[in-house]
Amino acid sequence: MLQAETEPKLYTCGRVSGGVSAHVLCAVFTATVAVLSKPGSSLFSWHPFLMTLAFSFIMTEAILLFSTHSSLFRKAKHQTKARLHWILQSLSASCAVFGFGAIVYNKHVHGKPHFTSWHGLIGVITVCVAVLQSVGGLAILYPKLAKGWSLAKLKRSHAAFGLVAYLLGSASVVLGTSSAWFTGRVTGYAWYMMAFCPALGALVVMSQVTNAYMAKKRLQS
Repeated sequence: MLQAETEPKLYTCGRVSGGVSAHVLCAVFTATVAVLSKPGSSLFSWHPFLMTLAFSFIMTEAILLFSTHSSLFRKAKHQTKARLHWILQSLSASCAVFGFGAIVYNKHVHGKPHFTSWHGLIGVITVCVAVLQSVGGLAILYPKLAKGWSLAKLKRSHAAFGLVAYLLGSASVVLGTSSAWFTGRVTGYAWYMMAFCPALGALVVMSQVTNAYMAKKRLQS
């Protein structure tokens, strides 16, 4: 009996702790990359800054808006959260496009080949998926744009593809920490701590999305 009563509290505490940690660590990670890259100091400097801002900070906050345990806008109406979510996702996609453009043009200027690493390959896929996901979000805000699709089906599809986009973004960011540019500035235990930040964000978001889906399945059954 005691165990049954304490399990929900432990579960809630774990979810809150994970969410708060994701907020803090992703913000710290993004700020650290900003300090290391010094955006504006060179053309390349915009790439790590904008990509980290897009996927590690803005997209994380956009998804955590819907968290029942760690949302910064828990008392806001769902419609308000949905619109704010789309604004943040659009901002994230915009940052990703500009960050992608910066590295492509930088490589062109210096005569370097494109997409020769896993970081580059996953990065270009991530940017494309993020842009498509942001455009697709309009169908959630304006269901009439997607005729023949129920709102419930649209939301499930959007959540599933959104999770894929976020995991791709997190993978790209983690791979970026193994680049020569990053390892030349961050070494030792500090490197492991930095790589852990986007990885934790991915785990928290994946848990949030899958738990929300399972909860809806239980209600429908």
